[in-house]
Amino acid sequence: MDRAAEMTAFVTTVETGGFSAAARQLGLTPSALSKLVTRLEDRLGARLLQRTTRRVQLTAEGEAFYARARPILKAMDEAEAEVAEAGSSPRGLVRLHCGSTFGTHQLAPAIPRFQALHPAVGIDMHISDERLDTMQEGVDVAIRIGPLEESSLVARRICNLERVICASPAYLERHGRPRTPDDLQQHNCLWITSLPALRRWPFDTDDGIRVVNVEGNIVTNNAETVLQLALAGVGVTRMSDVVVAEAIRNGSLVAILNDWHHVEPVPLFATYPSGRNLSPKVRAMVDFLVAEFGSAPWRRAA
Repeated sequence: MDRAAEMTAFVTTVETGGFSAAARQLGLTPSALSKLVTRLEDRLGARLLQRTTRRVQLTAEGEAFYARARPILKAMDEAEAEVAEAGSSPRGLVRLHCGSTFGTHQLAPAIPRFQALHPAVGIDMHISDERLDTMQEGVDVAIRIGPLEESSLVARRICNLERVICASPAYLERHGRPRTPDDLQQHNCLWITSLPALRRWPFDTDDGIRVVNVEGNIVTNNAETVLQLALAGVGVTRMSDVVVAEAIRNGSLVAILNDWHHVEPVPLFATYPSGRNLSPKVRAMVDFLVAEFGSAPWRRAA
């Protein structure tokens, strides 16, 4: 007894509006398809469809059964596709979204290593500090920093980042080195205007965490621009270690207020649209990102 065939015949008949159209779609004769639906009704002991010469119409029992049957068939299709694809090699185009600084300083240098592992996978990289609607924009994988808001996304944690307060040696020579959080009121500070919370810098005190709202005479909505301004000696900034670790290592930037700064872990995620069927190309990219950046290699270098 092929319950799946009966269920498929019934659901297809409902969705195409009649036996003839359903039979054409399934490659059956109308008579054979009608027999499958009738056999289903006999087994259930209920009439699911009202038949006329021109169309079919769901009964109350048919509506209830259709509501349950359709997601079951969809799940079966997804399960078969997932198993079939599991053994296939990754291929095709992966659309990837990432913020400007991580994309420039970490992702781009790593891409050749991904291509060496998966030469049949192409990458369309969208580098921007804007938060995109991944479903609407057709993004396969998005690298996100900080708490996630979209409940429709599946997220895999790559690692935790740490923020660092820093400035260039030239800036500190001209303006002096801040020794306490209050000293920041006398300094030009840089932050990303598209993320207003990054203007609030937290510090550990005897009375708990104290937040300082910093000020500055140059603002921008782009993280890479903030980094370049800090390197040019324009001001003090607070950025993720993934961005500034190399500059601190080579002396282009100097970490300051380390004894005061409240280092808050910032999660780094690889996200992708929900769905049971994760294609090999997307799985390959997500696995690579976790393997490549999960140990925070920039922190070891610093």
